Amino acid sequence: MGTQGASGIEDCPFCQMANNRTDTDILLSDDELVCFRDVKPGATHHYLVIPRMHIDNCKTLKAADIPLKQMEQMGRRILEKNKVSDLDDIRLGFHLPPFSSVPHLHLHALAPASKMNLKSQLRYGQHSYWFITVEKVLSQLKTHGKVK
Repeated sequence: MGTQGASGIEDCPFCQMANNRTDTDILLSDDELVCFRDVKPGATHHYLVIPRMHIDNCKTLKAADIPLKQMEQMGRRILEKNKVSDLDDIRLGFHLPPFSSVPHLHLHALAPASKMNLKSQLRYGQHSYWFITVEKVLSQLKTHGKVK
């Protein structure tokens, strides 16, 4: 069960947000993506960027599924919009299953990465076993046609 139609899956909370069926404060959006605050922030600035189309997680991606670069750009835009000035001190990436809290692809955009506490470092840091950056996802899709 990789992708679903534009309307998504009825009981998926992120599909409901993407279709404006919740009171979530949408911070940025376009025809394909929606951005909002993470309800359990792992850093001072912690936002999620989701595709409107339901995709389970990064391991179900195929090279042509979703514009990952656009997700990354929206993640950077929301950080800039919220006055994050050091874009070298950020984390942009995804949790690998089974460590995804919601079964709908979502990009985490966090800043400042250097100020994350130990628990957040374990979940989102550069040495986290279950957090994969956008660059690694793109590289694996290009090299292997899927995320390993």
